Amino acid sequence: MPPNPTVIWLLAGTLLCLTELVLPTAFVAFVMGISAFIVAAVSSFIPLNLQIALWAVLSLVFVLFSRRLVRTRAAARFDATEAETLTEISPGQTGRVLYEGNSWAARCEDHTLAIAPHEKVYVVARQGTTLIVVPEMLLHS
Repeated sequence: MPPNPTVIWLLAGTLLCLTELVLPTAFVAFVMGISAFIVAAVSSFIPLNLQIALWAVLSLVFVLFSRRLVRTRAAARFDATEAETLTEISPGQTGRVLYEGNSWAARCEDHTLAIAPHEKVYVVARQGTTLIVVPEMLLHS
C-alpha cells in the first residue's frame, strides 16, 4: 500500500520547520515547511503532480514575501544615517552618495534594486570605503 500523501506532506513540513531550528536559513526552510502543511491540508482533493506544483509555488511566494519582511526589519534595526544619491545606483552596481558632506561610493543592500539620483537613502553598513544603503521607500514600506 502506497504511503498517504497527507502524511508525507505533514512529515516534510515538520522536518523543514525543525531544520530551521538547527540550521538557520533566514526562514527559507520554515516557510517551505508552512507550504508543505498547506499542501497537506488540500492533498486529498488534488492529484500528486498538482500538489508538488502547489508546494513549489507557495514556497516561492512565501520565500519572496519573507525576504522582503526580513530585509526591511533588519535594515530598520541599524541606527541608519541619511545620505543622498549623487548618481544612479544600478542593481548590483556601485554609485555615489553624499554622506556627511563627502562623496562616497555606495551600493544598495538589495542587489535587485536601482536607486535614482538625488534620492534619500539610509546608510546601514560600511564595507571598506563603500557604504551599504537602502532607499527611504524600502524602510517605510
